Amino acid sequence: MTNPHDHACINGQQLHPESLMMSYGYTPAWSEGAIKPPIFQTSTFVFKNAEEGKAFFELAYGLRQQGPDEEMGLIYSRLNNPSLEILEHRLTLWDGAEEAASFASGMAAISTTLLALLQPGDVVLHSEPVYGGSDFFLKNVLRKFGIEAQGFLPTATPEQLEAQAAAIAPGRLAMIFVETPANPTNHLVDLEACAALARRYGSAEKPVRLVVDNTFLGPVFQHPLKHGADVVLYSATKFLGGHSDLIAGAALSSKALMKEIKAMRTFMGTMCDPNTGWMLMRSLETLKLRMERAATSAQVIADWLRAHPLVARTYYLTHLEHCPVQQDIYRRHCLSPGSMISFDIRGGEAEAFRFLNALRLIKLAVSLGGTESLAEHPATMTHSDITPADQLEMGITSQMIRLSIGVEDAQDLMLDLSQAFEAVGVPQQVREVELA
Repeated sequence: MTNPHDHACINGQQLHPESLMMSYGYTPAWSEGAIKPPIFQTSTFVFKNAEEGKAFFELAYGLRQQGPDEEMGLIYSRLNNPSLEILEHRLTLWDGAEEAASFASGMAAISTTLLALLQPGDVVLHSEPVYGGSDFFLKNVLRKFGIEAQGFLPTATPEQLEAQAAAIAPGRLAMIFVETPANPTNHLVDLEACAALARRYGSAEKPVRLVVDNTFLGPVFQHPLKHGADVVLYSATKFLGGHSDLIAGAALSSKALMKEIKAMRTFMGTMCDPNTGWMLMRSLETLKLRMERAATSAQVIADWLRAHPLVARTYYLTHLEHCPVQQDIYRRHCLSPGSMISFDIRGGEAEAFRFLNALRLIKLAVSLGGTESLAEHPATMTHSDITPADQLEMGITSQMIRLSIGVEDAQDLMLDLSQAFEAVGVPQQVREVELA
């Protein structure tokens, strides 16, 4: 469409991402002066002549090297589309990535990226817990392609992680896959340590890629590429979309790696559609405003929850005083605690369900990162495909409730939480404490 860097500076001063989200990568004069990019709702594109069509396909299928001033032309919306190209230019801004790719869902981004960068015989070392869909794909789907997934628990020390990597047959470790903060425990993984591990066990012939799911804090509050990650992944359904009205995903990396990922996307057909791409561009304009507002409310609510008599424990990124190691990671990696809170209610599943069923303003639904606040029960919902024994090992309890704080008034949200606690009553273990 246009050179996205043309308007990224004023008088030599680089503009901030929140400013560039309104115009980056788009020239209004090319679309009748429309202030917003149109939706290019088309499946195919007309070539000027047969020679141009041949040249475009040669580049698309890697039949020859691209010339220094040559651009990849528009062919077919499974390969490229102006709506998605503008979106992908803008997606690179927060993370400082060379290139981005948009996908039909977060799982499409994850599955396409992993299949692009792995091959039979490879081993993926991954953090636990991760989102339930990611966990299933790693442990069940990849196995069908001869790829082994090995998890490492939140309690793993650097020495234990090193020993686990060392025990893998030479040349088989191909990827370290990390979700940080972890869903739903908010556990942080040290990206710099993982990057160093990947470099130690990788080589030019067989690199070990560090792939990071940055959905919980990104792209505003955490930037994994700056800490050694090779690829950053998003469920764009969440904060990037931010209105619970679309399904999408994104991957960001170097141009070289994105070439491999985009090639796999082309043949798997997992690209984002133009209408969803347009909706994502709309949402990106308010991304920082929404994330900062939600994080401000979440801090107030998390502190209030920690002091509540029916809360046994909170899982929030400014409540890490019990673990100096986690505090250190937070200080080095994170710019804000974000708006995801998990907590253990006193009692068990029955008390958790009574609490969830009593909520009125906060909606009982999965997903996160929208303008509305949501609540769910990870053990029986988002992470229900993980065995109860493995859940406990990962820190997911039957008492745990996950909250995604939206942009409502914080006092109203606490009013709703308060009346839901009242509906729970007083669990037996609380009565026993009071009688002691």
